Amino acid sequence: MRVIDLFSGCGGMSLGFQNAGFEIVSAFENWDEAIDIYRKNFQHPICKYDLSDVKDYNDFSKLNPDIIIGGPPCQDYSSAGKRKEEANANLTTDYANIIANVKPKYFLMENVDQIKKYSVYLRAVEIFKEAGYGLSAKILDASLCGVPQKRKRFFLFGELGGKDDAFIPFIEEKISKKPMTPREYFGDSLGLEHYYRHPRNYNRRGIFSIDEPSPTIRGVNRPVPGGYKGHHNDTAKPEEVRALTTIERSYFQTFPKDFIFEGSKTNLEQMIGNAVPVKLAEFVANAINNYISNKGKIVEYKKKQNNTSVIYEQMDMFEVVSN
Repeated sequence: MRVIDLFSGCGGMSLGFQNAGFEIVSAFENWDEAIDIYRKNFQHPICKYDLSDVKDYNDFSKLNPDIIIGGPPCQDYSSAGKRKEEANANLTTDYANIIANVKPKYFLMENVDQIKKYSVYLRAVEIFKEAGYGLSAKILDASLCGVPQKRKRFFLFGELGGKDDAFIPFIEEKISKKPMTPREYFGDSLGLEHYYRHPRNYNRRGIFSIDEPSPTIRGVNRPVPGGYKGHHNDTAKPEEVRALTTIERSYFQTFPKDFIFEGSKTNLEQMIGNAVPVKLAEFVANAINNYISNKGKIVEYKKKQNNTSVIYEQMDMFEVVSN
């Protein structure tokens, strides 16, 4: 499966798909510092490209991708941003237009879990549907997908000529019932039991144990400030802990220890916080592999809500039957 990664950042999605056996033929990104990190860690090319101003869709078509993946920047409607739809939100429809013009067999779009609340999502869906894609949408909690971090992300999978919701059984099949904790993921290799993660305001807790999933790794990382007096839900006292280092934060994003991060701390913190956790991308990529390899076969899975078996024949229809 030949893959193009758009808005690739430093490569979280690329590495996850590569780990799952996909061939990344090229990545596209417009942030020089992220491109530099990407080039240090991958053998395939990455192109500096303003994806909001595509002059020729053949730039992508000539690479003959089977699947295009990408996470259009979402700051203008993320919980960490202004909660408004401005310039960056338009990159979502720019991504949709690339898909509609290149027409790969499959695509995967990743974004913040709130995106479905915004009109930009509806516009993008219209573009995908008009281009002939069957769509499957799912919000995933990374801690239930092999990542020691409670981070919710939205994924939209499309298949040209496919059926809506066809992918759902495959992405739900391997979701864990128990969240992953840092201790389970790292063992005792971190050398700490508690750590500080800067809250958005001091009404929220800032100190966490490695025996619970990490909160979302954001682009902001600060040491324990003198003004932080503690929170009733903190697992340790402020004077007993430290913030995670930049590299430790990349581990929480499930980048491997041999992944090269070089550059200014500010840029590295931002690109690590923006990245799709590698193991989350790998989880989705493995589900796509399973979906493609089982096309036309009968697949059975349990619905949690009412404990019924759903029998799905991909080339036919859904049928719900009692156990």
